[in-house]
Amino acid sequence: MKIATWNINSVRLRLNLVTRFLRAHQPDVLCLQETKVIDGLFPARRLRELGYVHQAIHGQKGYHGVAILSRMPFARTESKRFCGKLDCRHLAAVFENGLELHNFYVPAGGDIPDPRANAKFAHKLDFLREMSACFESRPADRQNPLVLVGDLNVAPFPNDVWSHKQLLNVVSHTPVEVELLNRAKAAFDWIDVTREFIPHEEKIYSWWSYRAQDWGASDRGRRLDHIWVSPGLKGAATSHAILKSVRGWKRASDHVPVMAEFQL
Repeated sequence: MKIATWNINSVRLRLNLVTRFLRAHQPDVLCLQETKVIDGLFPARRLRELGYVHQAIHGQKGYHGVAILSRMPFARTESKRFCGKLDCRHLAAVFENGLELHNFYVPAGGDIPDPRANAKFAHKLDFLREMSACFESRPADRQNPLVLVGDLNVAPFPNDVWSHKQLLNVVSHTPVEVELLNRAKAAFDWIDVTREFIPHEEKIYSWWSYRAQDWGASDRGRRLDHIWVSPGLKGAATSHAILKSVRGWKRASDHVPVMAEFQL
């Protein structure tokens, strides 16, 4: 089962890129974040024509939004509300083969890394706390096949950013965000698939800012997009890729797809 995650930054604006990616890489499941469209205007028909006939969509006008596109049938789907807000940041699907998949879009957090001065940053920290609570109450499920993917908007390790020292006070790599993401990871003993394949000594990114004049030459990226698996899927991943070349496509998202294949 091949699963991909991608913050698409408007699915309608970049539908041609989604189409190109699906045709080239043929994942069984694609999880999208920042779809930025209400459910009724989601390009469902075009994606069904590509074989992704099973679709779970949770969107809103102009902001946020998540979707799960699948060639494999769902047994059920659901979404959870975080921090008492109506924004569309979570979607889950249980497949007929038993795998449970969670697709998250964690708040970016604004520019000021101070929850007292920045309500967006306070929201992000509260969201990460609720992520921990969401799974730590399910200890008996840790040996079941669960996958968590999405734009988690935190680069947790020193080599997940282009400069650990220079980004310590920049939102997405601050110590408080890293601590809370690690707490959420520990709450269910999640396994970070990317770092199972790529050593911690090696720099790896999934996001490059639009502000860079030449993102490829400067290569000042961050690893914000993640695939985690439950202890029950330890060793099940047979391949992994962060598709950096997609960042160079015309009118690309600032994020690129992250993909892993599992032997279930």
